[in-house]
Amino acid sequence: MGVLMKDQLFDAQLARAIGYAPYGGADFGECAATASRIHGTDLQAWHDQWTATATRVHELAVASAAAGDRASAKSAFFRASNYFRTAGLFVMGSPLDPRLVEAHRREVESFRSGAELLDIPPQVVEIPYEGSTLPGYYFRATSEPAPRPTLILTNGYDGTAEELYFTNGAAALQRGYNVLTFDGPGQGAMIIDRGVTFRPDWEAVITPVVDFVLTLPAVDPSKLALMGLSFGGYLAPRAATGEHRLAACISDCGPYDLFETSASRLPGFLAKQLPNGNPSLLRLLDRLVKGVMGKPTAGWALRRNLMVHGLAEPLEYFRMAPDYSMKGREEQITCPTFVCSAEGDDLSVNAPRLYDALQCPKDYVQFTTADGAGEHCESGARTLFHQRAFDWLDGQLNQPAKN
Repeated sequence: MGVLMKDQLFDAQLARAIGYAPYGGADFGECAATASRIHGTDLQAWHDQWTATATRVHELAVASAAAGDRASAKSAFFRASNYFRTAGLFVMGSPLDPRLVEAHRREVESFRSGAELLDIPPQVVEIPYEGSTLPGYYFRATSEPAPRPTLILTNGYDGTAEELYFTNGAAALQRGYNVLTFDGPGQGAMIIDRGVTFRPDWEAVITPVVDFVLTLPAVDPSKLALMGLSFGGYLAPRAATGEHRLAACISDCGPYDLFETSASRLPGFLAKQLPNGNPSLLRLLDRLVKGVMGKPTAGWALRRNLMVHGLAEPLEYFRMAPDYSMKGREEQITCPTFVCSAEGDDLSVNAPRLYDALQCPKDYVQFTTADGAGEHCESGARTLFHQRAFDWLDGQLNQPAKN
């Protein structure tokens, strides 16, 4: 959008951070002041300035907590958490950067300190998964024991279980949903702290998550929904192809086919050589992509992608990408599904293909630039997304059961 920062990616991530203000995760002035101290595409300055802001806000939180001011402490802890996450964003890559590890540690610490001050603090959970666990949080909309609709949130490439509270969790709680957020393989603590990389068959992740959710208090097993954003917009419908206990699924700005989305950014004559075409042209492509990877912001996405998939070379990524596709799987989704894209977002440009191929009850929305929601995952317009998505979800879950 180029609103506050000249670099498009910096500006998009700034908008992402500011976009959590309605849910207690940011203050516009703090974010704008931080951005004003970052010039060009200086990744070190990005890290340092966001860390400085996060540290200052965290100190305010600690002082408010010591004074017994729960409201101010909660607000500041939550803002600090979002700012620490933002600080670590652009140091994602291989090998694992100690700055990312520290930023994530402080994000989690700040978030948990703030969450403890909610009227109903979340349950910090470890979800059984393939002989290990997935870390997450279970938030209850009310302390009443009656079963309620419950929303499972799944993230994308560079999100965390903590951030999910701001992206969708708080909005769901306001509407009476219980919420489970978690880090799956390749995400948050799973990749940063435990080194577990992504997998394409997200149904193998969500099935144990659903198993776990059904053991939690106040969960209506007939009203479980799954919402994914960004790359989670692929992961959620992919999970719904195999996990049929879901009553509804929401896909927010996900890629339909990861290879097509990624290869569309390459020169066409070189992309056609993938995966194993002309060796000379593939060597040329390898040199080209590695050159881009060395650029501060232009190469960030691929540096991040290699990290979360556990890959060493960029061409490995393009050879792996076809595994992450909804092609030919759409008819396996049986629950009502909401698909959306953003007008100016090339990552979700093929979302209508998923929608068109679905055989289940479905709805599609394109969010527009004119409404301020045309960027990836409606950054800066989450309240508009929540209005449309939750109005749809409320309608699905309140419908009488069909025999």
